[in-house]
Amino acid sequence: MTAGATLPSTSTAPTPRQMWTRTRGITLAVVLILAAAVAMAAVRSTTRHGELDPRSADPHGSHAIAQLLADRGVSTRVVTTLDSARTAAGPDTTLLVAVPDLLTERQQIQLHQAIAASRGRTVLVAAGSWSVERLAPGVTADPVTSSRTTLAPQCPLLEAQRAGSADAGGIRYTTTRLDADSCYPSQRLATLLRLPAASGGGDTVVLGAPDILYNDRLDKQGNASLALQLLGSRPHLVWYLPSLSDTSAAPADDQKNFLDLLPSGWLWGALQLFIAAALAAFWRARRLGPLVRERLPVAIRASETAEGRARLYRRSNARDRAATALRSATRTRLAPLVGIPVTQAHTPEALLPALSAHLDGDGQALHSLLFGPPPGDDAALIALTDQLDALEREVRRP
Repeated sequence: MTAGATLPSTSTAPTPRQMWTRTRGITLAVVLILAAAVAMAAVRSTTRHGELDPRSADPHGSHAIAQLLADRGVSTRVVTTLDSARTAAGPDTTLLVAVPDLLTERQQIQLHQAIAASRGRTVLVAAGSWSVERLAPGVTADPVTSSRTTLAPQCPLLEAQRAGSADAGGIRYTTTRLDADSCYPSQRLATLLRLPAASGGGDTVVLGAPDILYNDRLDKQGNASLALQLLGSRPHLVWYLPSLSDTSAAPADDQKNFLDLLPSGWLWGALQLFIAAALAAFWRARRLGPLVRERLPVAIRASETAEGRARLYRRSNARDRAATALRSATRTRLAPLVGIPVTQAHTPEALLPALSAHLDGDGQALHSLLFGPPPGDDAALIALTDQLDALEREVRRP
């Protein structure tokens, strides 16, 4: 007996084309999500980049006013930490706090202490109710902002009178201080307040909107004049941009766990993703209980099952699997006929000597037939089937 020609086994692994067909939907969804995320990040970074930063030439940056101040001999220095802002405060310095609401309560208290002792000028830009009551005691932010952007000064403050109408609309303030200058009123509430210090000659200016400091608004109305007078009264200007990396924002005990470092939005987002994953798993579940055997509506003959399985093997060119199944079944049937336990039917050292003694045949040919390589084509597979069938008939012959 001779075995069929030896060729490499046929692989049943999916082809790259099949893999792409199966995963292209998921890949497209991931690409669209990433593209949307990048687009949103680009839009947000474009609109927020450099806002109120004297180093930025963007429309909402403040490089223009810094340059005008420099032409008049006023130096501008940008700081991003509370310690730097407190150290820089002094009688010859104007301290501008760009976004006071970003400061924590502890930072606001420390900054107010430094302001009270500085005897200089402090400008709070768009301070809301979270910060203005601590940084400017006696001042309260109204929850309703101004409906108009351009307002007239209507106050005795010289800086406002010289500037005239300006884009001062924004947060409106009320104060219990009788010595305060209330300017640019909107519905009888001021959008600019000047509060003289209790002693030492310093003052605090609360500005309801940052528009007069923007590059693209500086040439409108009296914005430039008002900004230059408010920020240029001292030879030095310290521009404080609160930063999230400032260590002074940490709690006094400096004890933070991992969840404290995550924004609240991330926690809610993680919860929503978990619920969505649970619903998707429930939707994709095939069964919600143990497997149940069902009776087939009709009886299927064994020959039809074998034929269907053979067609599946042929469609996927799985000649190696078909040959393995044929050889395994033949060895299982031959073992009891030659006195070998079925458990040793697939061991060449046990099965082949018994077959050789029973048939007086060539052991090498039997090894190639029962344990040899898979056939290389369909013709070789058919020949192998015939040879296995002939071997089994010969063993069964009395």
